[in-house]
Amino acid sequence: MGKEFSITPQTVPHVTTKHRRICTPLPHPDSVTTLEKLRHFEPQSMRGMPPIVWEKAQDIYVFDKYGNQWLDWSSGVLVTNAGHAAPEICKAMIDQINSGLIHNYVFPSEERAEAVELLASVAPEGLKKVFLLSTGSEATECAIKLSRAHGIKVGGKAKIGIVGFTRGFHGRTLASQQAGGMAGQKAWIVNEDPAIINAPFPDGYWTTDTSFDTFLKTIADRGLTADNIAGVIIESYQGVGPDFAPVEYVQKLRAWCDAHNVVLTFDEVQAGFGRTGKFWAFEHYGVSPDIICCGKGISSGMPISAVLGREHIMDQFPPGSMTSTHTGNPICCAAVVANIRKLLDEDLTGNAARLGPILYARCKAIQARHPTVFGNVTGTGLVAGMQTVKPGTQDPDHDLAHRIIELCYQRGLLLFAPVGAWGQTVKICPPLTITLEALEEACDVLDTAVDDAVAGK
Repeated sequence: MGKEFSITPQTVPHVTTKHRRICTPLPHPDSVTTLEKLRHFEPQSMRGMPPIVWEKAQDIYVFDKYGNQWLDWSSGVLVTNAGHAAPEICKAMIDQINSGLIHNYVFPSEERAEAVELLASVAPEGLKKVFLLSTGSEATECAIKLSRAHGIKVGGKAKIGIVGFTRGFHGRTLASQQAGGMAGQKAWIVNEDPAIINAPFPDGYWTTDTSFDTFLKTIADRGLTADNIAGVIIESYQGVGPDFAPVEYVQKLRAWCDAHNVVLTFDEVQAGFGRTGKFWAFEHYGVSPDIICCGKGISSGMPISAVLGREHIMDQFPPGSMTSTHTGNPICCAAVVANIRKLLDEDLTGNAARLGPILYARCKAIQARHPTVFGNVTGTGLVAGMQTVKPGTQDPDHDLAHRIIELCYQRGLLLFAPVGAWGQTVKICPPLTITLEALEEACDVLDTAVDDAVAGK
């Protein structure tokens, strides 16, 4: 996991279609200086993406300055739900900059008031308090803090436990990484909080037992009871897939949390704002959480996140004791408002719902052609994933996933580096503005890239 793409220019076939254009070696020789500079001054953890030096990105396309154009299947990293640089969002931000107000900490502003009111309007009944932050990790850290504070309030200092799930991801900060379930990514912590535990995520592939009993057993095996659990945090779909839990499992989880005064948080950071064909991905389960963490697609480009929750949970801390330096930055708030209005006005959630079955069917067709190397293929709305394995096994194959993505990049289709607990997943997540024609062309590129990668080309 973490394999780098070569930055040595390679001669690749030229491509010219309505949606893609490759007309130079890749990466372009003149961009290597920039790539080398980044490698010199940044930590190596920043490497790993296909080596395109972006000049601009518009709607469903990414461009370099040398005439190449990629059809984007990354959305940045599930950020640009309303498309890259949507004119309405850009105008809202420019107007805000020109207004003279670009930062105001937590001093009141009309811009922040408008943003939180709009967010509350799209939230389920009862989740009408909104706290704006900067990143998804910051949002999940806040949810863990609120859950523990509530647990102590209702059950004393014994009720501080947080349950996350195996293969889950909630960010890279201390508590969020512990609540996440990728063991290799939290080895650096060493002295992990014993009250933060991971239950098996019931995806049906890596974890074949999808019964709710696995959740209860995890708690019991740690010598804990419901009286020790303050909160449960679960991705509405796990980003390593996308993997959804069974509906019945989540409904039992909601009932268990209700019965034991446990705060249930759905992490919607990459799942929300129409991505799955519903505005919130947890709508697929027919339940509502106590807290929603969101970010990424909230603004389609600007660094802002939010925690939405029930009043008695959100109002636990007194004035001045739960703030953030850039909370509700007015430029970011302008982007949030314009983004949500575009999603709603243009029914981009509906577009994801309509195109989702087509994308999923194309991915399943690839699996049918190559059943020994694609262990699991999943998709809902405009997010899909193809999990690569070594032939005839369930051992993840990062190298194959990497090669598929490399061939797509060389042919004008852009995906980000393989994801998943072992870097085994080719993740597909175009902007929700993509058309059927563009989606089908992209699927054709994926078809040939997979065939060639499997053949060792």
